[in-house]
Amino acid sequence: MTVQPSMDLPQRIALVHEWFTPRSVGGAEQVVEAIDRLLIAQGRRPDLAALVDGESNRSHSPWSGRRILTSPIQHLPWGVSHVQQYLPLLPLAIEQIDLTDYPLVISSSHLVAKGVLTSPDQLHVSYVHTPVRYAWDQMHAYLRRSALARRGLGPLIRWQLHALRQWDQLSAARVDVLVANSRFTARRIRQFWRREAQVLHPPVQVDRFRWDQPRDEVYLCVCRLVPYKRVDVVVEAFNRMRLPLLVVGDGPERSRLERCAGPTVQILGRQSPAQVEALMARCRAFVYAGLEDFGIAPVEAMASGAPVIGLARGGLLDSVRCAAAGVKQPTGVLFPHQTAESVVDAVEWFEQARLWRELVPEQMRQWAERFRPEAFASRFETLLRRAWEDHSQAYAVAASDPAALLGLSDCD
Repeated sequence: MTVQPSMDLPQRIALVHEWFTPRSVGGAEQVVEAIDRLLIAQGRRPDLAALVDGESNRSHSPWSGRRILTSPIQHLPWGVSHVQQYLPLLPLAIEQIDLTDYPLVISSSHLVAKGVLTSPDQLHVSYVHTPVRYAWDQMHAYLRRSALARRGLGPLIRWQLHALRQWDQLSAARVDVLVANSRFTARRIRQFWRREAQVLHPPVQVDRFRWDQPRDEVYLCVCRLVPYKRVDVVVEAFNRMRLPLLVVGDGPERSRLERCAGPTVQILGRQSPAQVEALMARCRAFVYAGLEDFGIAPVEAMASGAPVIGLARGGLLDSVRCAAAGVKQPTGVLFPHQTAESVVDAVEWFEQARLWRELVPEQMRQWAERFRPEAFASRFETLLRRAWEDHSQAYAVAASDPAALLGLSDCD
C-alpha cells in the first residue's frame, strides 16, 4: 500500500537566523520577517532560533514576546551585544540548538545559521545571503584591513578562517534545499560548496518610497561605512569631478572618509528612514561601488525613481538594467571596475549624455516593483511547498517500503 503524503506544511516549523539584536537590522532581517509573515498567514507560526536573542524582551521589536531558542553564546559576557567577537565558537554554538521536534527547518544564513543539525526525517531549506565573505574570496582584502592582523595575529586569524572554510563547506552539505538571493550568490555557492541553489531575490519594501518628486542635482550614496562597500572610491571620484555627493551611513570607515572628503562631498552619518526616503526621492542618481551579493539599497533607489550608477559585478547585474547595454527601459549605468577612474567615467558619461532626462522615474519604479515583498512571498511559498511535497513523498516511500530505497524490492 502506498501512503499519500499531506501537501500541507507541518504545524511545527523552526525559523533560524544568525542573531536577533537591535544592532543588526538589514536585508537579512527583512527576509526573516517576510518568511515569518508568510508562515503565520498559512496558520503556521514558527518558533525562532538564533545564536543570541536581544529582541524578544524589547516592547517595540517585531519579535517581542516570541519564543526564541538560543545557543550557549547567549550566556557569555557581551554575547548578545557583541556576538561576532565569539566567531571561532559560532559553528559549534549553532550546532547546540536542539531542533529535533521540528519536521521543517528554514534558515536565513549569512554565516552559520545553515549549520543547525537536522535528521534525515526533517526537511531543511536554507535561504543563503552569502557564503562567508571574509573566509572565502574576500579573505585577503579582509586581512589587509584587519587591525588584529597588523598587530601580529595574522597567522592565527588565517588558521581560524581556514577552519571556518572547512566547517562552512561541511555544513552546507547537510542542507536539503539551498536558495540563493542572486545569481552571483548561486555561483559562489557552486564554487565554494559544490552545491546547486535556486535563485530567489529578497523582498524590498518599495512602497516606502516616492518616485514622483522633483529631482535635485546632488548624487547620493547610502550604505554601511565598512571597507568592502568601497565608499572611498566614490568619494575620491567626486572629489576629482567636484560634483555634489551626499554619503549616508555609519561604520568604522566614517572617520577616514571624513578626512578624505573634499568640499563637494558631505558625510552625513546615520539618518532616519524618513530622511533616507526623502534624499532618495530627490537625488539625481544613486552611486554604489560595493561588490554586493544582491544589494537592497540600489533597488530602493530605483523604487524612488533614481537611476543607479553601480558596479557591473555581483548582485547589481540582477537588479540594474544598464543603459549602455542597449536594453529597453534602462534603470541606470554600470561601470566595470572598483576604481575612482571607472566611477568618474560612468558619472561623466551620465552627465554629458544628460541621462537623468532619458531614464524615466516611473519606469524605474515599475521595474523595482518586481522585488516587492508580495512577489517574494509568493515565490518562496511555491518553492517551500514543492520542497515539502518532494520530502513527504520520499518519506512516504521509506515508510511503506524501506527496501525500495535501497533497490532491494525484487531481491529473493
